[in-house]
Amino acid sequence: MDIQQTTAAEDADPGLEADVFARNCTSRPVLQNVASRWGTLALVALLEGPYRFSALRRRVDGVSERMLSQTLQTLERDGLVHREVQQAIPPHVEYTLTPLGTEVAQRLGELIHVLEANMDTVRAAQAAYHRD
Repeated sequence: MDIQQTTAAEDADPGLEADVFARNCTSRPVLQNVASRWGTLALVALLEGPYRFSALRRRVDGVSERMLSQTLQTLERDGLVHREVQQAIPPHVEYTLTPLGTEVAQRLGELIHVLEANMDTVRAAQAAYHRD
């Protein structure tokens, strides 16, 4: 790999503390991946246990095959999801959470729970906003 092909992660000083509010912090793209609609839903779905790709796609209703594939690749790259090829006939792939992925997914699950439990309040706020 030549100098021009290095990534931001490779150029980052490992001694620097992560600060998501800093423009060039390497945690920003990871946060973006986790907090994306499909990233969040895939991670929380995987809290339920291992999933094969097609079953995960059914669980995360509305995601396209391409988008789910890209999301899983990104989450795998970031160390949140583990991809394992099962030696079966025909071979299939199973996705699970890493320990870090489990911790992140649990916190996202808590956020989802708070939002779902308070949708009446959210809908009332939305209606009031549109009335004004």
